[in-house]
Amino acid sequence: MTDPNAGERPTQDEGDARTTTDDAARGRGRAPVWLVWVVAAVVAIVFGGGAGWLGASISRGAASGAGSGPGSAGSSASGGTCDAVHIADEVLPTIVTINVSAPAGGSVGSGEIIRKDGYIVTNNHVVSSAANDGKVTVTFSNGHTEKATITGRDPASDLAVLKVDADSDLPVIALGDSEKVVVGQPVVALGAPLGLSSTVTAGIVSALGRNVPVPSDDGQTTVLAGAIQTDASINPGNSGGALVDCSGHLVGVNTAIATVPNDEGASGGGSVGIGFAVPVNLASRIADDLIEKGTVSYPYFGAQLTPIPHAVAEKWGIEDGLYVNSVDPDGSVAAAGIQAGDVITELAGHPVDSTDVVTLFLLTHKAGDTVKITFMRNGTEHTVTATLVARPTS
Repeated sequence: MTDPNAGERPTQDEGDARTTTDDAARGRGRAPVWLVWVVAAVVAIVFGGGAGWLGASISRGAASGAGSGPGSAGSSASGGTCDAVHIADEVLPTIVTINVSAPAGGSVGSGEIIRKDGYIVTNNHVVSSAANDGKVTVTFSNGHTEKATITGRDPASDLAVLKVDADSDLPVIALGDSEKVVVGQPVVALGAPLGLSSTVTAGIVSALGRNVPVPSDDGQTTVLAGAIQTDASINPGNSGGALVDCSGHLVGVNTAIATVPNDEGASGGGSVGIGFAVPVNLASRIADDLIEKGTVSYPYFGAQLTPIPHAVAEKWGIEDGLYVNSVDPDGSVAAAGIQAGDVITELAGHPVDSTDVVTLFLLTHKAGDTVKITFMRNGTEHTVTATLVARPTS
Protein backbone atom coordinates (compact mmCIF):
# COMPACT_ATOMS: atom_id res chain seq x y z
CA MET A 1 0.00 0.00 0.00
CA THR A 2 1.14 3.49 0.43
CA ASP A 3 3.36 4.97 3.03
CA PRO A 4 2.48 8.64 2.87
CA ASN A 5 5.76 10.18 3.85
CA ALA A 6 6.76 12.38 1.02
CA GLY A 7 6.66 15.81 -0.42
CA GLU A 8 6.58 17.12 -3.90
CA ARG A 9 9.00 16.62 -6.67
CA PRO A 10 9.18 14.61 -9.81
CA THR A 11 9.07 10.95 -8.86
CA GLN A 12 10.16 7.92 -10.85
CA ASP A 13 10.30 7.79 -14.56
CA GLU A 14 6.81 7.34 -15.97
CA GLY A 15 8.20 4.60 -18.16
CA ASP A 16 8.77 2.45 -15.10
CA ALA A 17 5.50 0.57 -15.11
CA ARG A 18 6.09 -1.43 -11.95
CA THR A 19 4.94 0.84 -9.18
CA THR A 20 4.37 -0.11 -5.58
CA THR A 21 1.36 1.75 -4.28
CA ASP A 22 3.15 2.32 -1.00
CA ASP A 23 6.04 3.84 -2.90
CA ALA A 24 3.62 6.04 -4.80
CA ALA A 25 2.36 7.46 -1.56
CA ARG A 26 5.92 8.20 -0.62
CA GLY A 27 6.34 10.01 -3.88
CA ARG A 28 8.22 7.26 -5.66
CA GLY A 29 5.48 6.25 -8.03
CA ARG A 30 4.76 7.43 -11.55
CA ALA A 31 5.70 10.82 -12.91
CA PRO A 32 3.77 13.43 -10.89
CA VAL A 33 0.50 14.77 -12.18
CA TRP A 34 1.64 18.33 -11.70
CA LEU A 35 4.05 18.06 -14.59
CA VAL A 36 1.16 17.35 -16.93
CA TRP A 37 -1.01 19.96 -15.25
CA VAL A 38 1.72 22.57 -15.55
CA VAL A 39 2.04 21.99 -19.29
CA ALA A 40 -1.70 22.03 -19.82
CA ALA A 41 -2.41 25.12 -17.75
CA VAL A 42 0.92 26.87 -18.28
CA VAL A 43 1.47 27.24 -14.56
CA ALA A 44 3.78 25.76 -11.99
CA ILE A 45 2.90 24.63 -8.50
CA VAL A 46 4.94 26.31 -5.82
CA PHE A 47 4.73 26.41 -2.07
CA GLY A 48 3.15 29.30 -0.30
CA GLY A 49 5.75 30.27 2.13
CA GLY A 50 8.62 28.05 3.07
CA ALA A 51 11.47 29.07 0.82
CA GLY A 52 12.74 32.31 2.15
CA TRP A 53 11.96 35.90 2.96
CA LEU A 54 11.14 37.83 -0.17
CA GLY A 55 11.85 35.56 -3.06
CA ALA A 56 10.59 32.01 -2.84
CA SER A 57 9.96 29.92 -5.89
CA ILE A 58 8.51 27.38 -3.49
CA SER A 59 5.57 28.75 -1.58
CA ARG A 60 2.82 27.24 0.51
CA GLY A 61 0.19 28.35 2.98
CA ALA A 62 -2.40 27.45 5.67
CA ALA A 63 -2.95 25.44 8.78
CA SER A 64 -4.57 22.52 10.42
CA GLY A 65 -6.08 22.54 13.78
CA ALA A 66 -7.70 20.88 16.66
CA GLY A 67 -9.38 23.06 19.15
CA SER A 68 -12.10 25.52 19.78
CA GLY A 69 -12.02 29.26 19.56
CA PRO A 70 -13.86 32.32 18.30
CA GLY A 71 -16.85 32.15 16.05
CA SER A 72 -19.94 30.00 15.87
CA ALA A 73 -19.51 26.59 14.32
CA GLY A 74 -20.13 26.08 10.68
CA SER A 75 -21.82 29.31 9.70
CA SER A 76 -20.51 31.01 6.59
CA ALA A 77 -21.91 33.35 4.03
CA SER A 78 -23.14 31.72 0.83
CA GLY A 79 -22.50 34.83 -1.22
CA GLY A 80 -20.82 38.22 -1.07
CA THR A 81 -17.84 38.57 1.24
CA CYS A 82 -16.98 37.83 4.83
CA ASP A 83 -16.74 40.54 7.47
CA ALA A 84 -12.95 40.64 7.29
CA VAL A 85 -12.73 43.28 10.03
CA HIS A 86 -14.50 40.99 12.50
CA ILE A 87 -12.46 37.97 11.41
CA ALA A 88 -9.18 39.87 11.76
CA ASP A 89 -10.15 40.95 15.26
CA GLU A 90 -11.21 37.46 16.34
CA VAL A 91 -8.76 35.20 14.51
CA LEU A 92 -5.44 37.08 14.22
CA PRO A 93 -4.58 36.47 17.92
CA THR A 94 -4.50 32.74 17.06
CA ILE A 95 -2.15 33.20 14.08
CA VAL A 96 1.65 33.20 14.43
CA THR A 97 4.57 34.02 12.17
CA ILE A 98 7.21 31.29 12.10
CA ASN A 99 10.88 32.08 11.57
CA VAL A 100 13.28 29.24 10.87
CA SER A 101 17.06 29.43 10.91
CA ALA A 102 19.15 26.43 9.90
CA PRO A 103 22.57 25.68 8.42
CA ALA A 104 20.95 25.30 5.01
CA GLY A 105 19.24 28.70 5.26
CA GLY A 106 16.25 30.40 6.81
CA SER A 107 12.58 30.61 5.98
CA VAL A 108 9.42 32.35 7.08
CA GLY A 109 5.98 30.79 7.34
CA SER A 110 2.73 30.92 9.24
CA GLY A 111 0.81 28.79 11.70
CA GLU A 112 -2.21 28.73 13.99
CA ILE A 113 -2.61 27.85 17.64
CA ILE A 114 -4.76 24.73 17.95
CA ARG A 115 -4.46 24.00 21.67
CA LYS A 116 -4.35 26.45 24.53
CA ASP A 117 -1.22 24.87 26.00
CA GLY A 118 0.87 25.96 23.03
CA TYR A 119 0.49 23.52 20.13
CA ILE A 120 0.70 25.16 16.70
CA VAL A 121 0.00 23.70 13.25
CA THR A 122 2.00 24.68 10.18
CA ASN A 123 3.40 23.10 7.02
CA ASN A 124 6.20 20.59 7.12
CA HIS A 125 8.07 22.45 4.39
CA VAL A 126 8.15 25.54 6.60
CA VAL A 127 10.09 23.84 9.40
CA SER A 128 11.74 20.80 7.79
CA SER A 129 15.12 22.54 7.42
CA ALA A 130 15.22 22.97 11.21
CA ALA A 131 14.65 19.29 11.96
CA ASN A 132 18.39 18.86 12.51
CA ASP A 133 20.43 21.61 14.17
CA GLY A 134 17.91 24.32 13.36
CA LYS A 135 16.08 26.94 15.37
CA VAL A 136 12.38 27.81 15.24
CA THR A 137 10.81 30.91 16.76
CA VAL A 138 7.21 32.08 16.59
CA THR A 139 5.95 35.64 16.78
CA PHE A 140 2.43 36.23 18.06
CA SER A 141 0.11 38.91 16.74
CA ASN A 142 1.01 41.17 19.67
CA GLY A 143 4.70 41.02 18.72
CA HIS A 144 5.76 38.66 21.51
CA THR A 145 8.30 36.03 20.40
CA GLU A 146 8.92 32.55 21.79
CA LYS A 147 11.20 29.65 20.92
CA ALA A 148 9.38 26.61 19.58
CA THR A 149 10.18 22.93 19.33
CA ILE A 150 9.03 20.57 16.59
CA THR A 151 6.55 18.09 18.06
CA GLY A 152 6.24 16.09 14.85
CA ARG A 153 6.36 16.33 11.07
CA ASP A 154 4.42 14.48 8.37
CA PRO A 155 5.94 15.00 4.92
CA ALA A 156 3.11 13.01 3.29
CA SER A 157 0.49 15.62 4.19
CA ASP A 158 3.01 18.48 4.40
CA LEU A 159 1.89 19.21 7.94
CA ALA A 160 3.83 19.73 11.15
CA VAL A 161 3.10 20.63 14.76
CA LEU A 162 5.17 22.99 16.92
CA LYS A 163 5.07 23.52 20.69
CA VAL A 164 5.77 26.67 22.68
CA ASP A 165 5.87 26.92 26.45
CA ALA A 166 2.95 29.06 27.59
CA ASP A 167 2.63 30.63 31.05
CA SER A 168 -1.11 31.02 30.51
CA ASP A 169 -3.77 29.72 28.15
CA LEU A 170 -3.28 30.85 24.57
CA PRO A 171 -6.10 31.87 22.19
CA VAL A 172 -7.11 28.93 20.00
CA ILE A 173 -8.50 28.95 16.46
CA ALA A 174 -11.93 27.39 16.08
CA LEU A 175 -12.23 24.38 13.83
CA GLY A 176 -14.72 24.25 11.00
CA ASP A 177 -15.82 21.28 8.91
CA SER A 178 -14.22 21.00 5.48
CA GLU A 179 -16.95 18.56 4.42
CA LYS A 180 -19.41 21.47 4.59
CA VAL A 181 -17.33 23.83 2.47
CA VAL A 182 -18.96 24.64 -0.88
CA VAL A 183 -17.66 26.16 -4.09
CA GLY A 184 -18.29 29.89 -4.24
CA GLN A 185 -18.45 30.55 -0.50
CA PRO A 186 -16.33 33.46 0.73
CA VAL A 187 -13.21 32.73 2.77
CA VAL A 188 -10.38 34.66 4.40
CA ALA A 189 -6.68 33.76 4.49
CA LEU A 190 -4.49 34.85 7.40
CA GLY A 191 -0.73 34.61 7.70
CA ALA A 192 2.58 36.27 6.98
CA PRO A 193 3.10 36.63 3.21
CA LEU A 194 6.68 37.71 2.46
CA GLY A 195 7.24 37.89 6.22
CA LEU A 196 4.54 40.54 6.72
CA SER A 197 2.89 39.30 9.91
CA SER A 198 -0.86 39.44 10.60
CA THR A 199 -1.88 39.88 6.97
CA VAL A 200 -5.50 39.24 5.99
CA THR A 201 -6.76 38.60 2.44
CA ALA A 202 -10.21 37.63 1.21
CA GLY A 203 -11.62 35.58 -1.64
CA ILE A 204 -13.84 32.60 -2.37
CA VAL A 205 -13.56 28.83 -2.58
CA SER A 206 -12.82 28.32 -6.27
CA ALA A 207 -12.96 24.51 -6.35
CA LEU A 208 -12.86 21.44 -4.13
CA GLY A 209 -11.14 18.07 -4.26
CA ARG A 210 -7.96 19.15 -6.01
CA ASN A 211 -5.17 16.57 -5.81
CA VAL A 212 -1.99 18.60 -6.11
CA PRO A 213 1.48 17.00 -6.23
CA VAL A 214 4.03 19.12 -4.38
CA PRO A 215 7.72 18.84 -3.37
CA SER A 216 8.59 17.19 -0.09
CA ASP A 217 11.58 15.99 1.91
CA ASP A 218 14.65 14.43 0.33
CA GLY A 219 13.62 15.00 -3.27
CA GLN A 220 10.37 13.11 -2.81
CA THR A 221 6.89 14.05 -4.03
CA THR A 222 3.70 14.04 -2.04
CA VAL A 223 0.09 14.92 -2.86
CA LEU A 224 -2.18 17.48 -1.26
CA ALA A 225 -5.18 15.18 -1.22
CA GLY A 226 -8.60 16.75 -1.81
CA ALA A 227 -7.23 20.26 -1.45
CA ILE A 228 -9.43 23.35 -1.31
CA GLN A 229 -8.68 25.78 -4.13
CA THR A 230 -9.10 29.48 -3.39
CA ASP A 231 -8.48 32.81 -5.08
CA ALA A 232 -7.74 34.53 -1.75
CA SER A 233 -4.28 36.00 -2.21
CA ILE A 234 -1.63 33.57 -0.92
CA ASN A 235 2.09 34.23 -1.28
CA PRO A 236 5.38 32.85 0.06
CA GLY A 237 5.15 33.17 3.83
CA ASN A 238 1.46 32.25 3.97
CA SER A 239 2.43 28.59 4.20
CA GLY A 240 0.92 26.96 7.25
CA GLY A 241 -1.50 29.84 7.76
CA ALA A 242 -5.25 29.67 8.11
CA LEU A 243 -8.04 29.63 5.57
CA VAL A 244 -11.23 30.39 7.49
CA ASP A 245 -14.94 30.70 6.76
CA CYS A 246 -17.05 33.74 7.60
CA SER A 247 -17.41 32.56 11.20
CA GLY A 248 -13.65 32.58 11.60
CA HIS A 249 -13.54 28.79 11.70
CA LEU A 250 -10.53 27.04 10.20
CA VAL A 251 -11.47 25.16 7.03
CA GLY A 252 -8.05 24.66 5.46
CA VAL A 253 -4.29 24.98 5.84
CA ASN A 254 -2.86 27.16 3.05
CA THR A 255 -0.06 25.16 1.50
CA ALA A 256 0.60 25.76 -2.20
CA ILE A 257 0.02 28.23 -4.99
CA ALA A 258 0.26 28.18 -8.76
CA THR A 259 2.42 30.72 -10.57
CA VAL A 260 2.90 31.62 -14.21
CA PRO A 261 6.34 30.79 -15.67
CA ASN A 262 8.40 33.59 -17.16
CA ASP A 263 10.00 33.57 -20.60
CA GLU A 264 12.89 31.44 -19.30
CA GLY A 265 10.51 28.85 -17.88
CA ALA A 266 11.07 29.76 -14.24
CA SER A 267 7.97 30.27 -12.13
CA GLY A 268 6.89 33.69 -11.01
CA GLY A 269 6.91 34.45 -7.30
CA GLY A 270 3.49 35.85 -6.54
CA SER A 271 -0.16 34.92 -6.32
CA VAL A 272 -2.16 34.56 -9.51
CA GLY A 273 -5.34 33.70 -7.66
CA ILE A 274 -4.83 29.93 -7.53
CA GLY A 275 -4.00 28.67 -4.07
CA PHE A 276 -4.49 25.33 -2.35
CA ALA A 277 -5.24 24.45 1.26
CA VAL A 278 -5.20 21.12 3.10
CA PRO A 279 -8.79 20.46 4.31
CA VAL A 280 -9.11 20.95 8.06
CA ASN A 281 -10.72 17.54 8.67
CA LEU A 282 -7.58 15.84 7.37
CA ALA A 283 -5.26 18.36 9.00
CA SER A 284 -6.92 17.94 12.38
CA ARG A 285 -6.49 14.17 12.31
CA ILE A 286 -2.84 14.50 11.31
CA ALA A 287 -2.21 17.09 14.03
CA ASP A 288 -3.78 14.89 16.70
CA ASP A 289 -1.55 11.96 15.67
CA LEU A 290 1.56 14.12 15.72
CA ILE A 291 0.74 15.49 19.17
CA GLU A 292 -0.18 12.15 20.69
CA LYS A 293 2.35 9.89 18.97
CA GLY A 294 4.88 12.12 17.23
CA THR A 295 4.16 10.40 13.93
CA VAL A 296 1.29 9.54 11.60
CA SER A 297 0.31 5.97 10.86
CA TYR A 298 -1.08 5.44 7.37
CA PRO A 299 -2.64 2.23 6.07
CA TYR A 300 -0.48 -0.25 4.19
CA PHE A 301 -1.87 -1.55 0.90
CA GLY A 302 0.94 -4.01 0.39
CA ALA A 303 0.80 -4.57 -3.35
CA GLN A 304 2.89 -3.74 -6.39
CA LEU A 305 0.52 -2.47 -9.07
CA THR A 306 0.80 -1.64 -12.76
CA PRO A 307 -1.79 0.35 -14.75
CA ILE A 308 -3.22 -1.75 -17.59
CA PRO A 309 -2.85 -0.27 -21.10
CA HIS A 310 -6.16 0.72 -22.64
CA ALA A 311 -5.89 -1.87 -25.39
CA VAL A 312 -5.39 -4.65 -22.85
CA ALA A 313 -8.29 -3.42 -20.75
CA GLU A 314 -10.58 -3.52 -23.79
CA LYS A 315 -9.48 -7.08 -24.54
CA TRP A 316 -10.38 -8.09 -21.00
CA GLY A 317 -13.73 -6.31 -21.19
CA ILE A 318 -12.95 -3.64 -18.60
CA GLU A 319 -12.37 0.10 -18.86
CA ASP A 320 -9.34 0.45 -16.61
CA GLY A 321 -7.55 -1.38 -13.87
CA LEU A 322 -4.36 -2.05 -11.95
CA TYR A 323 -2.60 -5.35 -12.49
CA VAL A 324 -1.39 -6.90 -9.23
CA ASN A 325 2.26 -7.83 -9.81
CA SER A 326 2.93 -9.02 -6.28
CA VAL A 327 1.35 -8.99 -2.84
CA ASP A 328 2.90 -8.55 0.60
CA PRO A 329 1.29 -11.09 2.96
CA ASP A 330 1.28 -8.43 5.70
CA GLY A 331 -0.69 -5.89 3.67
CA SER A 332 -4.35 -4.95 3.34
CA VAL A 333 -4.66 -6.51 -0.12
CA ALA A 334 -3.46 -9.93 1.01
CA ALA A 335 -5.78 -9.88 4.02
CA ALA A 336 -8.68 -9.33 1.61
CA GLY A 337 -7.73 -12.39 -0.43
CA ILE A 338 -6.45 -10.57 -3.51
CA GLN A 339 -3.60 -12.34 -5.26
CA ALA A 340 -0.87 -11.62 -7.77
CA GLY A 341 -2.37 -11.76 -11.24
CA ASP A 342 -5.67 -10.19 -10.23
CA VAL A 343 -6.75 -6.84 -11.70
CA ILE A 344 -8.18 -4.24 -9.32
CA THR A 345 -10.87 -2.21 -11.10
CA GLU A 346 -12.61 -0.27 -8.30
CA LEU A 347 -11.67 1.09 -4.90
CA ALA A 348 -14.45 2.29 -2.63
CA GLY A 349 -16.79 2.29 -5.62
CA HIS A 350 -14.55 4.48 -7.74
CA PRO A 351 -12.78 3.33 -10.93
CA VAL A 352 -9.07 2.73 -10.57
CA ASP A 353 -7.08 3.94 -13.58
CA SER A 354 -3.76 4.78 -11.93
CA THR A 355 -1.82 4.17 -8.74
CA ASP A 356 -2.56 7.79 -7.81
CA VAL A 357 -6.11 6.71 -6.94
CA VAL A 358 -4.77 4.25 -4.39
CA THR A 359 -2.23 6.71 -3.05
CA LEU A 360 -4.83 9.42 -2.45
CA PHE A 361 -7.19 6.94 -0.81
CA LEU A 362 -4.53 5.84 1.62
CA LEU A 363 -3.52 9.40 2.45
CA THR A 364 -7.06 10.18 3.58
CA HIS A 365 -7.78 6.98 5.55
CA LYS A 366 -6.37 5.21 8.57
CA ALA A 367 -5.67 1.67 9.68
CA GLY A 368 -8.90 -0.03 10.77
CA ASP A 369 -11.04 1.62 8.08
CA THR A 370 -12.82 -0.72 5.70
CA VAL A 371 -13.06 -0.43 1.93
CA LYS A 372 -14.73 -2.38 -0.84
CA ILE A 373 -12.32 -3.51 -3.56
CA THR A 374 -13.57 -4.87 -6.88
CA PHE A 375 -11.18 -7.01 -8.92
CA MET A 376 -11.09 -9.42 -11.84
CA ARG A 377 -9.74 -12.97 -11.58
CA ASN A 378 -9.76 -15.34 -14.52
CA GLY A 379 -12.42 -13.25 -16.25
CA THR A 380 -14.77 -13.17 -13.24
CA GLU A 381 -15.53 -10.05 -11.21
CA HIS A 382 -15.30 -10.20 -7.41
CA THR A 383 -15.93 -7.62 -4.70
CA VAL A 384 -14.44 -7.97 -1.21
CA THR A 385 -14.41 -5.80 1.90
CA ALA A 386 -10.89 -5.14 3.08
CA THR A 387 -9.89 -3.85 6.50
CA LEU A 388 -6.92 -1.54 6.14
CA VAL A 389 -3.89 -2.54 8.18
CA ALA A 390 -1.01 -0.46 9.47
CA ARG A 391 2.44 -0.70 7.96
CA PRO A 392 4.52 -3.39 9.69
CA THR A 393 7.08 -1.89 12.06
CA SER A 394 9.86 -4.25 11.11
